[in-house]
Amino acid sequence: MLLERIYDEDLAQAGYFIGCQSKGEAVVVDARRDIREYLDLAARHGMTITAVTETHIHADYLSGTRELVAATGARVYVSGEGGDDWQYRFEAERLHHGDKLTLGNITVEAVHTPGHTPEHLSFLVTDGAFADTPGYMLSGDFVFSGDLGRPDLLDEAAGGVDTRYEGAKQIFRSLKDSFVTLPDHVQVFPGHGSGSACGKALGALPSTSVGYERRYAWWGGYVERDDEQGFIDELLDGQPDAHAYFGRMKRENRQGPTVLGPLAPLREYAPAELSAALEANEVVVVDTRGQDEVHAGTVPGALNIPGAGKAASYGAWVYDPEKEDTPLVVLAPDEEVAGEYRDHLLRVGIDTVTGYTTTLQGLPTATPEMISPDELGSFDAAMVLDVRNKSEHSDGHIPGSEQLSGGRVLWNLEQLPADGPIVTYCQSGVRNSVAASALRRAGYRVVELEGSYGAWSARNLASA
Repeated sequence: MLLERIYDEDLAQAGYFIGCQSKGEAVVVDARRDIREYLDLAARHGMTITAVTETHIHADYLSGTRELVAATGARVYVSGEGGDDWQYRFEAERLHHGDKLTLGNITVEAVHTPGHTPEHLSFLVTDGAFADTPGYMLSGDFVFSGDLGRPDLLDEAAGGVDTRYEGAKQIFRSLKDSFVTLPDHVQVFPGHGSGSACGKALGALPSTSVGYERRYAWWGGYVERDDEQGFIDELLDGQPDAHAYFGRMKRENRQGPTVLGPLAPLREYAPAELSAALEANEVVVVDTRGQDEVHAGTVPGALNIPGAGKAASYGAWVYDPEKEDTPLVVLAPDEEVAGEYRDHLLRVGIDTVTGYTTTLQGLPTATPEMISPDELGSFDAAMVLDVRNKSEHSDGHIPGSEQLSGGRVLWNLEQLPADGPIVTYCQSGVRNSVAASALRRAGYRVVELEGSYGAWSARNLASA
């Protein structure tokens, strides 16, 4: 049996490629939308992808299931559990608790593990060449290394009302009925790693085991004592802010993401033609430089998405494809790097990267407004805005500042003053530069705090 983990550092998301070498067949679980890596894996190992499935309707990235099926002709399987409200809307074979997929000697069994979402499936994998019982679990967003999937996303991102409590109860029952009943040696391969917003304390290890989690994870004692209420209270406490784009991902993944097919080459813009396109409001520049370079001067209205490694995460903060389809032109040294940006943005349903530029020379520029921590006290701001997470704000913030995390700012503009300057900050300035670029493009006068909260607190100013 071949089991490969395909990991996206940007979104801390893991998909899996499981293949039977003797049969030459493979199944892919939780594919992302840029599918080249799965196709390359199959070619490298001389395998055919015959099945594609996923653990649940994802909230943090756009599923590549339909894209991969269109490219390979594989059969597509999705969860049939969870009730009418959370059924997939596209054509696919439904998997229910206990259903099995067979690839030569390999058996993949669906296990209904609701809680993170009502329809959630985990997959137990048996390598029949060596064993007659499962040795592996693909746990999706049910069990992570050291943590569990959050049960509040239907409330936070999909319009649910108080579904988090029933979700937490379901996770408790799923642990008791479908996880701790497994042998300790079963290896667990989660759908996310450290840095994901799908839990609050995910470990960085790529895999774990049933026995290790039962003994050392925070929830083990609650399950052992059958303390459901204590478990629920702890699970729901301190969950990170859910990004606003999660709601769009839930809707599109349930409906079935648009199949892109082969992508067109990216167009390289010369400075003169890009300047003309900007003047006509035909494109938006994505400034991919770090905050220091951006603060020295950037294109007016440009969106700051520093580095391809976080392009999906930050791109989903600053651009909403449900409200606009303006083409994006990426600042990149060549088409290959620009293509990396496009791939990352495709993962969150931003399909409008059409070109790139290798330079900002010859383009109009503006210098973002900044203010030092020493000047803040005497500055007449309409609002001081903390774009960090709620937990960071609770741990310490500038007195009088309001909190609205960077991933929610564009979707809550009604909370901002229509007139007057808004001073923004995060911890070090990176997230602040991203959020500030989106607010400036939306028409707000934004003044960034130099060094953000880190610099402010280092000056021994009293923290709230």
